[in-house]
Parts: sequence; C-alpha cells; structure tokens
Amino acid sequence: MKLLVLSDTHGRIDKALAACEKHRSADLVIHLGDMVSDAVKIAKLTGCPMVNVKGNNDFVSGKEDFRILETEYGNLLLTHGHKQNVKNGLQGLLYKTEELNCKAALFGHTHVPLFIESKGIYLLNPGSLTFPAAGTSGTYAVIEISKNEFTASIFS
Repeated sequence: MKLLVLSDTHGRIDKALAACEKHRSADLVIHLGDMVSDAVKIAKLTGCPMVNVKGNNDFVSGKEDFRILETEYGNLLLTHGHKQNVKNGLQGLLYKTEELNCKAALFGHTHVPLFIESKGIYLLNPGSLTFPAAGTSGTYAVIEISKNEFTASIFS
C-alpha cells in the first residue's frame, strides 16, 4: 500500500496538486489538517481517494481530531498533533498512539518534516508544502506499507 501524506496546506494547494500528480500510484492521500477544505478540493480536482482530519485552524464541526487507519501493517493514528502538544515534544503523541494500539502516528502542526522510530512506534510528520520550516521549499511524505514493513520518504 502506498500513501501520500500532506499537511498544513493553509489554503494553497498548487504544490499539493503537483505531489498528487507525481504520485498518482498512491492508494490513498492523507491530509493531516490545516485546511480540511483543501483536502476536499484536492480530492475533487484529482479524483484521488482522500482521508483527512481537522487541524487547529479548521473550524469544521463534526470533523474528527484524529482517525485510525487500518492497514495490513497495523493501525495508524492520523492527527494534526495540536491536541497532543507536538510543538513541545512528542511524548503526548506517543502516549495517544500507544493508548489507541497503533503502530505509527502521522501528524502535522509543526511544519517540520520528521520520520523517526521511538519505542517501536513510527512517527511521521510530512512538514508543510505551503509554509515550510527548516529552510525547505516545502515538504510532503510517501509511505510504503506491507504486512511486515513501514517505510517513508520525505520529498521537497
């Protein structure tokens, strides 16, 4: 299974549309918040299957703060990360991931790309295509999943 992971597009979707075009073979596009409306537009314009969660700048009632995505590798936690206070460390995110019996957490909010393993749990932040941190031109991630493997790459 191939997943294209986006976050923090903040109303500007041109680079996200280009990433979707480049990775047309993705089975699913995941948008991790800030802006749910962008995820809807991207899905409509590309026809790509999309799942999303709301971020701290999404004032949409009824949209989830987090979701669990079931995959052959195991459950993945999808969250923006603001409710787990990821700007001040990853401990809250790790606790939430363990509590929900997930093998990985995908999150945004910091605009800083990250892919690490901690306590047997993968943590992935694709960064932001629109307002990147760390001096990049904008980033997103692609995850490849099989029953026994979870790999990710961050692209700019």
